[in-house]
Amino acid sequence: MEKASSLVKLVSGQATRYLAEEIATSFGQPLGDVTISRFSDGEFQPSLDESVRGCDVFIIQSTFAPSDNLLELLMVIDATKRASAHYITAVIPYFGFSRQDRKDKPRVPIASKMVANLLTAAGVTRIMTLDLHAPQIQGFFDIPVDHLEAATVFIPYIEALNLPNLTIAAPDMGGTHRAIGYAKYFNVEMVICDKHRKRANEIASMTVIGDVEGKDIVIIDDLVDTAGTLTKAAELLFDKGANSVRAFCTHPVLSGEAYERIEHSRLTELVVCNTIPLKRTSPKIRVISVADLFAKAIHAVYSHESISDLFVKM
Repeated sequence: MEKASSLVKLVSGQATRYLAEEIATSFGQPLGDVTISRFSDGEFQPSLDESVRGCDVFIIQSTFAPSDNLLELLMVIDATKRASAHYITAVIPYFGFSRQDRKDKPRVPIASKMVANLLTAAGVTRIMTLDLHAPQIQGFFDIPVDHLEAATVFIPYIEALNLPNLTIAAPDMGGTHRAIGYAKYFNVEMVICDKHRKRANEIASMTVIGDVEGKDIVIIDDLVDTAGTLTKAAELLFDKGANSVRAFCTHPVLSGEAYERIEHSRLTELVVCNTIPLKRTSPKIRVISVADLFAKAIHAVYSHESISDLFVKM
């Protein structure tokens, strides 16, 4: 990619520096340095190691747990604003707290709206992210949001598999919209793994809606957390006669016993993006980088060009 003007700066927090370095390499300029100073009680203070006065600054940081990652992003935004940056874009590959997008029971917060308010109050002027848990979260912001899609990197991989009896599966009713897009693109059937939860991260029951006999199933989801849904779905799909079961989940949260569940499951493979670092490698987990996708989006935003070409027409 052609090197951009020196008026653009790319900086990163600590959580996803590995991805930020890939993005900077693809973009064609070095990643700016941010120093983190720590007090003895654990309090930290980020500082920019170069001038950003008058620059368009892209701050790259996923906001997965712990919440220090979100706080660090907010503090770098504030530091950038106070250093007289011209334009500040928060590049958030994984937007944490996005599962809390509504009141699903009394007396709970809408945390994703609260995070949107915090980012805006900190001084960000644009958001760039990937596969929000609920696309309507974009409406929580009164600033521009570039909502990229992992389909851009997942679809070429699925095409390369050349599966003879491809069928797309949604892991639950809420994921049908995303799965329908893939099914339309490949012109194949879609099935739904309808689940009922007792409580968060605990499934009470699951059933398959649709025919999977002899099919090569590809489950599409925005994230994988404990992997309980995926592994239970894979077991059920095989019991219903599926030939193979793969899962494509954008964000590898992978908490609790997720790795053990995946490795002992009947899943052929789990394909994820590098929006969150893996805690360890696994023979069943394949990581696809979204660095080029974000680099192209950053270049388009900085150059005031459309990002439409970065989306797969589904």
